Amino acid sequence: MEIIDQLFGGPWGPIVIFALRIIDVSLATLRMLLSVRGQKLLVPLIGFFEVLIWLFAAGNAIRYLDSPFHVLGYAGGFAAGTVVGLSVEEKLAFGLATVQIISAHGGVELADALREQGFGVTEFAGEGREGRVEVVYTVARRGELRGIMAVVDKWDPDAFVTIEEPRRIRRGWLLQKRRK
Repeated sequence: MEIIDQLFGGPWGPIVIFALRIIDVSLATLRMLLSVRGQKLLVPLIGFFEVLIWLFAAGNAIRYLDSPFHVLGYAGGFAAGTVVGLSVEEKLAFGLATVQIISAHGGVELADALREQGFGVTEFAGEGREGRVEVVYTVARRGELRGIMAVVDKWDPDAFVTIEEPRRIRRGWLLQKRRK
């Protein structure tokens, strides 16, 4: 305990608290985002380590409330941890995305190009504000979005694109489960 007291009470204390907050808030951000995606096994494990780290950071920040550096380390770590957590989650790209592309021209070619890359694509004709459009719809892993957008930019850089996160998916080419 004496080593911990010296570490947190000394000049490195605010920096250690800052670093611990970055870690615990990053884990909290990941935990919340994975919770929304239904990751039932990973979420409690992340939560365990998140709270363990938080106890050290918060407990020692409270012990040194008279030090503005400790308080700033705690608050700054929270802010930085949020940014780090979102960045990490974006890089990991867990989950799926539904992509809807509305193209005034090039929709058929765009759909064919996506199919050539292995995506399941549904296409249909629509009516937009300024006339006929082609609607191309696909579901993909979030990590594949950059490649999809490259195809869109190639065939119709002016296409209207929406990307959403599906809550659930049943059947389809992406899951490849046989029906009974």
